[in-house]
Amino acid sequence: MNKYFDYGADHLTVGICIAIASGKTKGVIGKATEQLIRASEQSVQEIVSREIPVYGINTGFGPLCDRHISEKDTTLLQSNILKSHSVGVGKPIPKEIAKLMLITKVQALAQGYSGVRMEILERIIWHIDNDLIPVVPEKGSVGASGDLAPLAHLFLPMIGLGEIWAGEERRPALAVLTKHGLEPMALGPKEGLALINGTQFILAFAVKAVERLQNTLEIADLAGAMSLEGLMGSARPFDPRLHQLRPYKGSILVAQNLHALLDGSEILKSHVNCERIQDPYSLRCMPQVHGASRNAWLHLKELTEIELNSVTDNPIIFDADDTISGGNFHGQPLALPLDYATVAAAELGNIADRRCYLMSEGRYGLPKLLVPNAGLNSGLMIPQYTTAALVTENKTLCFPASADSVPTSLGQEDHVSMGSISARKLHQVLENIEYIQAIELLYAAQALDFRRPLKSTPVIEACHDLVRGHVDFIDHDRVFADDINQIHGLLTSGAFLNRAREIALQHQLNLFKDDDFGIY
Repeated sequence: MNKYFDYGADHLTVGICIAIASGKTKGVIGKATEQLIRASEQSVQEIVSREIPVYGINTGFGPLCDRHISEKDTTLLQSNILKSHSVGVGKPIPKEIAKLMLITKVQALAQGYSGVRMEILERIIWHIDNDLIPVVPEKGSVGASGDLAPLAHLFLPMIGLGEIWAGEERRPALAVLTKHGLEPMALGPKEGLALINGTQFILAFAVKAVERLQNTLEIADLAGAMSLEGLMGSARPFDPRLHQLRPYKGSILVAQNLHALLDGSEILKSHVNCERIQDPYSLRCMPQVHGASRNAWLHLKELTEIELNSVTDNPIIFDADDTISGGNFHGQPLALPLDYATVAAAELGNIADRRCYLMSEGRYGLPKLLVPNAGLNSGLMIPQYTTAALVTENKTLCFPASADSVPTSLGQEDHVSMGSISARKLHQVLENIEYIQAIELLYAAQALDFRRPLKSTPVIEACHDLVRGHVDFIDHDRVFADDINQIHGLLTSGAFLNRAREIALQHQLNLFKDDDFGIY
């Protein structure tokens, strides 16, 4: 990955976006890009001086688009739009998401079709580089004329209003700017509108969801392989020849992963000639189910990266005599795949819950409820209640927000995407999945212990050992919430996946390797 990224000129990917947010890559604006930005600014100045009627430059907004605004009032118009559109409510979105909003906004504006001054972009980059990120409420966008409310809050600090995260503390924006020797900016023609038009709220959540869902998909294969070993399932359904007969990319990759994870297992070899003909679907159909979710992830990633490199402003300024007031700000192109990805994520939880249930049934040589002395001890009876509850909660979150539309702006904006809700719901589902997967690993590690002295493969054994380094074997009842939270921490910190990848690399395993499914 390059150390520098040239906004507006280089191709932005999910991985690069996250690298800029984490400080691993620095975003800059090159000389050629700066020339395009300044040329677009000059076009706007010419529109104002020649009094060419262009929406949002010398007219009112939304249903007020037929109201002429005089040249002397164009600056006031732009600051007013930030104030009047700052109507967000609810808790603040995560600071990282707000930072991703800034990064994606710079990429859109830097392409030179928005008419903003270079100084505007420099101020946004200052916020990114100094990790002084505006506070943005989570609710209020209908995802149509851009994410108007959250973007208005994101850029209130530019005019000295709103709040900024200073570390973990919320501080008045004006105080933070003053501390760093900066003053509020006076917005020029078109600039307020350019700042709040766009899909950057939806897009930032989509960027983070692509990364988060990718991790969840990889953990699903690892946890599924561990569960299969604990249940002494067969690896025959993962034969690559089978999946070439139905060649979905996701299914092929999952089968490849499972084959690599299980190849050479002592546990598998120990029951080659057993009497079981078929495993339950939650084991046998992992390539088809996990793989379908991977296909949905791939679709989301591809559309997210189109959006990352798009101009979603309105109007678009080609030159002073060529402007188009269109609908590039509409969130529908992301709202639909985000809803699709929400269903795909939820399915990972559904199938994981079934594997937990299988391991607790007392089948295939495992003790009932996965403890040696069930009766006095309830063992692993109740954690599956939690997976059942989370699975059902996810089902209620799968209703597609994009299927709804409530007209706004006195009917001028008569079809809206509700994509901001799609984006937030996906992360709620992902949070639930992370807990379901922690519980599956609690079950799978326990089931594997009952197969000793037989061993699985290096990656699965390393994952088992990592879990056991934080959660002891269960031989009597205890507060299992503590165990679940310990494993959940391994998943969300990246420790679990990093360990699996490290061992796979040491043993030169073809695990999680497919260029289509990367994020850089």
